[in-house]
Amino acid sequence: MGIFDFLSGEFIDVIQWTDDSRDTMVWRFERHGHEIKYGAKLTVREGQAAVFVHEGQLADVFTPGLYMLETNNMPILTTLQHWDHGFRSPFKSEIYFVSTTRFTDQKWGTKNPVIARDPEFGPVRLRAYGTYAVRVADPARFLSEIVGTDGDFTTDEITFQIRNVIVQEVSRALAASGIPVLDMAANTGDLGRLVARAISDTIAAYGLEIPELYIENISLPSAVEQALDKRTSMGIVGDLDRFAQYSAAEAMTEAAGNPGGGGMAAGLGAGMGMAMGQQMARQGPWGAAPASAAPPPPPVEHVWHIAENGQTTGPYSRARLGRMASEGTLGRDTWVWTAGQDGWMRAGDVAELAQLFTVMPPPPPPAAPGA
Repeated sequence: MGIFDFLSGEFIDVIQWTDDSRDTMVWRFERHGHEIKYGAKLTVREGQAAVFVHEGQLADVFTPGLYMLETNNMPILTTLQHWDHGFRSPFKSEIYFVSTTRFTDQKWGTKNPVIARDPEFGPVRLRAYGTYAVRVADPARFLSEIVGTDGDFTTDEITFQIRNVIVQEVSRALAASGIPVLDMAANTGDLGRLVARAISDTIAAYGLEIPELYIENISLPSAVEQALDKRTSMGIVGDLDRFAQYSAAEAMTEAAGNPGGGGMAAGLGAGMGMAMGQQMARQGPWGAAPASAAPPPPPVEHVWHIAENGQTTGPYSRARLGRMASEGTLGRDTWVWTAGQDGWMRAGDVAELAQLFTVMPPPPPPAAPGA
């Protein structure tokens, strides 16, 4: 091997990272003791960032593009090395490629139930789970705060901490929301956005951001869900007597189809059948209790209007007209009208009012002569 071949093998002149994994967040470019050639080509693809670390200090950060590594492209590294513009020698630095794409379908869930106060059911225990997406927003901060010197950093190393942050805020949001349990399904979108905003500052301190956070489900304990299902079933059934008959018939069918139950099962089925038959006999042919005859509606009392001298007065009840007849202010020739009557009529011609005048005593007989 010639000296030129040896030297060319010792220097790195192309720096790039092609990644086909779906969980690698940071990858360190391996120099294997080689030095980086001055003027080497650095390729940073879309969805990547390259961070130079020189002697343990963060130096320059490169966004997507093609770069020639020279002093004018590396201002921080040039300052750290006290390079002048005439520098042309190779140098040693660690290069970390950071993926800035979204890592989607990350799972989160409450390990323990969250105690919340429901306005209808009282204290309830809730569980929630969902997914989120995370991406590196500040490569330098993420490298210094989380990655350190890890040369192959994956999502598994950070998602546990992010889950803890999400679950803490979800627990607080559920407990303080005041949303009824039965209405939470309609508000998961708003709750997800609320949680994402609440954790944004904490996540930003890691150099990350959460562009998406979804609450897929909020559930109750199984015992409460069973009770809720029964309550829903009762609302659907409506008639509890008919539901009891249906349940008894189902029990009879199940007992008859259970040969292992023996005589006990048959006796139970027969007893329930007899009870159901007696109940249905009492209720009628269609299982409905005979309805008692409803009393007739009370008669509608007429009210009357009186016309005198071109003016109308009233309305008056029949009792009031009776008092007026006894007082002499209502006579047989007085014009009266009530709803349903065809025009004005004399009071004496109305059958219902004619009785008011027949109960009046006749005029007294003339006095006896000489009395």
